Amino acid sequence: SFKGEVIADKEDFTDAKISFSADITSLSTGNEQRDGHLQSPDFFDAATHPQLTFESTKIEKKEDNEYRITGDLTMRGTKKSIVLNAEYGGIQTDFYGNTVAGFEMTGKLNRKEFGLQWHGVTEAGSIVVSDEVKLAIAAEIVKQK
Repeated sequence: SFKGEVIADKEDFTDAKISFSADITSLSTGNEQRDGHLQSPDFFDAATHPQLTFESTKIEKKEDNEYRITGDLTMRGTKKSIVLNAEYGGIQTDFYGNTVAGFEMTGKLNRKEFGLQWHGVTEAGSIVVSDEVKLAIAAEIVKQK
């Protein structure tokens, strides 16, 4: 369960304000036991911190279709600035007559900086959870009429 909003007056999105929130309790990996562990105090602590949020603070157009989005990510009660590299896929009209803009975004963060400290090692000595989390986001933004 999540919600996102982009407010922009300029067609090139350089003045955009982006907000996003996700309910931690809606997280689903297809494995109930793992989902329960991720919602526990070992990871996201959903009972105390039920939402993850992102608010953009700066949008820079690097090239025609490349942007750098800086914003505040709040997870588990900790707010940190992160950077997302965004590739603009263009605008088109969908089958329903809606104007849709497409973006692909990437970034990374250190989960421990957000209080996600749990770690584990397999019997073979492999790390179970990396400290670095890579973000890959595909988003379609539908223009409101």
